[in-house]
Amino acid sequence: MSRVAKWPGMFLALVVAAPAASDEAFVTNQTSDDLTIVDLVTMTPRATVSIGGKPAGVAVSRDGYRVYVTSPEGHFLSVIDTGARRVVKRINVAGGPFGVAVSPDGSRVYVADMYGRDLEEIDLKSEATRRVEIGAMPSGVAVTPDGRFVVAAARDDNAIVIIDAETFTRVASVAVGRHPYGVTIDLQGARAYTANVESNDVSIVDLRERWLVANVPVGSHPYGVALARGRAFVANQYAESVSVFDAASLAPFGTVKVGEYPESVAASRDGGTIYVTNWFSNELWSIDAATLKVLAKAPTGDGPRAFGAFIRAAE
Repeated sequence: MSRVAKWPGMFLALVVAAPAASDEAFVTNQTSDDLTIVDLVTMTPRATVSIGGKPAGVAVSRDGYRVYVTSPEGHFLSVIDTGARRVVKRINVAGGPFGVAVSPDGSRVYVADMYGRDLEEIDLKSEATRRVEIGAMPSGVAVTPDGRFVVAAARDDNAIVIIDAETFTRVASVAVGRHPYGVTIDLQGARAYTANVESNDVSIVDLRERWLVANVPVGSHPYGVALARGRAFVANQYAESVSVFDAASLAPFGTVKVGEYPESVAASRDGGTIYVTNWFSNELWSIDAATLKVLAKAPTGDGPRAFGAFIRAAE
């Protein structure tokens, strides 16, 4: 039996003309059950797509043609055509699908089961699946740029797990700070960064040697990390700020005051701009990565989370 739910009429969304060539943010709004697409040049919403199931996690394919959204309360993964601005497929996922990442070649999606202990791999062509145990309350997921390894956070085990993507087996587990949430991997695939909600720090893990390099103090309740221009940018939910530190020396660089309950943070492809979703103030903010000045704010739906890689870079 196919794992795709056939729901005629359920994939209707607000459809607009094909987008111009500009970067976009795909922001999941958990409370309003939808997705806001924001033009990052003008910082204005372009479209709203109905999702359902309290959407949280998001991953944009490398080619920019597809966006994958998890709905933990609906128990499904939505596949969105970025040009048509609509859901083209829904795939049932057991448990509570939360963190999500897509392989560099766009053939597979990795989904963390927040209600269980597993990471699930979905082959997007055949819909065949594989599962591997991560640990207690899997949350953030990221893939190395070469696609060889998947890294997932086991939040309640205070660890990250490194998985061989070919065999889909565990190759290492590394202890980090308390309650790791968001996971980010650098462009070289050398280091992983975890935002540790309860210990108020960021753990840096060497993925080649598979050991903890350092824990860097940041603000209260960090939820996500972005990397740009040799710096790490960390969204601190309770502090309502973004901490910035040097990725080489680990020295603090500055702090930016943002909106209410920032959760996810991402960088533009050129590293010049940082984007932050603010869960309680229902906004996406842009920040100059060099000067740390707030540039603009865009309205979103209610409860923007955008947990994951939510930026689509135009070609």
